[in-house]
Amino acid sequence: MQNNSRLGCLTGTGIFATLVALFALVGVALASGAQMFSAGALNAQPGDSIGGVSAHAQITECSACHVAPWDSDTMAQRCVVCHQDIVMQTLDAASLHGVIMADNPASTCRDCHSEHNGVAGALTQFNAQNFPHDKLGYSLQGHKMTQQNQDFQCADCHHSGYDFSQSTCEECHRQIDDAFVSVHIMQFGADCLACHDGVDKFGKSFNHQMVFALEGKHAEAGCGDCHANARSAVDLHSAPTDCYGCHQHDDKHAGAYGINCAVCHNPTGWLPAKFDHNLSDFKLIGEHNEASCEQCHINNVFKGTPQDCYSCHKRDDEHNGRFGTSCEFCHTPNDWDDANFNHDLSAFPLTGEHREADCEDCHVNNVFKGTPQDCYSCHKQDDEHNGQFGTDCSACHDPSDWDNATFDHNRTNFPLSGGHSGVSCESCHKGGSFKGLSTDCVSCHADPGFHAGAFGTDCASCHSVSAWAPAGFNFSHPEPRTDEGGSGIHHGGASCRTCHPSSVFAATCDACHKNGFEDGEDGDDD
Repeated sequence: MQNNSRLGCLTGTGIFATLVALFALVGVALASGAQMFSAGALNAQPGDSIGGVSAHAQITECSACHVAPWDSDTMAQRCVVCHQDIVMQTLDAASLHGVIMADNPASTCRDCHSEHNGVAGALTQFNAQNFPHDKLGYSLQGHKMTQQNQDFQCADCHHSGYDFSQSTCEECHRQIDDAFVSVHIMQFGADCLACHDGVDKFGKSFNHQMVFALEGKHAEAGCGDCHANARSAVDLHSAPTDCYGCHQHDDKHAGAYGINCAVCHNPTGWLPAKFDHNLSDFKLIGEHNEASCEQCHINNVFKGTPQDCYSCHKRDDEHNGRFGTSCEFCHTPNDWDDANFNHDLSAFPLTGEHREADCEDCHVNNVFKGTPQDCYSCHKQDDEHNGQFGTDCSACHDPSDWDNATFDHNRTNFPLSGGHSGVSCESCHKGGSFKGLSTDCVSCHADPGFHAGAFGTDCASCHSVSAWAPAGFNFSHPEPRTDEGGSGIHHGGASCRTCHPSSVFAATCDACHKNGFEDGEDGDDD
């Protein structure tokens, strides 16, 4: 009975036949130089010579690049055995390989470089859209599609290896617009990378309004008109944004109006210009708004134009200078004829009843200059005292009420004090006479006959204004003295009347010594 459970290939004969076939295949592979396992021919294009090898096709040993499964190193490590300069590049963040490794540390050589693509096959293959070109200083954002609507390839810009020449920019863009490129290079030079970084921020999508609004005539200006001789992005940004920075050569005023052109001009058109006088030091109000420029700025001279009224309105001064040159005291720009003089601003402010007076009351025949400011010059005809009190009316009167006069005697050369302060005016000023009145005592206090002129006319020698009596005796009495010193004669208690009962010229001792003087006793003693 036949046993169907056994496989024919597992018989001794089958196993032997299999081993023979394997050995035959290995032999053929060895004899063919491992070509039967190759993925294709290696690149034969000559390049820089490394160890005498200028192309991968010259490498005969697969193991030079490929590692056996049991080897510990990697194919990338086999690469850097020859390409040691790449190791240094990966450590430089500014280099191509340094940027790639920084962007993707897990990158290997085989991610971009492949072989066995034929003797003329490309050694570098990668997706240009995902390549970190921005980090190499130039973005591919504006170079994704060619004019033929095809993806950009590295060789489109890098014609010789990976080196780049800016002439490539000019060659390509002249195909797009040769006239524009010619003008552009003439204005800004051929160093494209000095301004362009691939983002095209200075291209068609550039929004100039975000930097400097282009309005009116500015919108029609070419780039080179404002950015003359610019050769870099820094130069573009350094263009002046003030009017005078660009239009200084257009200033026909030679700086007489300053450098803020926008006060008069605007981008819509340099002419006509409109000057806003209210932005100057002299604002136009009232009738000044109606005046033409030439009325104040003779012969178009603007700088140094006077700002005071009289310099322009001297010819309008109907007062012929009698009121001075400060026209603004009375006149305003709103209406020259509607004048209102504020007397309080003058040297003679009006108070009290002076405010009710008409101008002509003081300024006779419209003469204003030199008008006197003292009271008497105007009120002489009102002086009921006929000059007896002098000409200083303000000593008694004030502008509030002429009739309500108060005379302050203390302001005169004869102040009232003591007994004088209580007497009536008529006591001294007989018959209403004030002028020329004597101020000496004897004029009012004539000797009643008691002194009979013996003491002279200087009443103040004994009397005072506090009280006429008692009087103080202020001179040396002849013998017999009233003092008790030395003479032994006792008159100290006697009054003037005791010895002089009728007159200082008639003296008697009998009042005390009618019985004699032997004992020095008074008349009552026996």
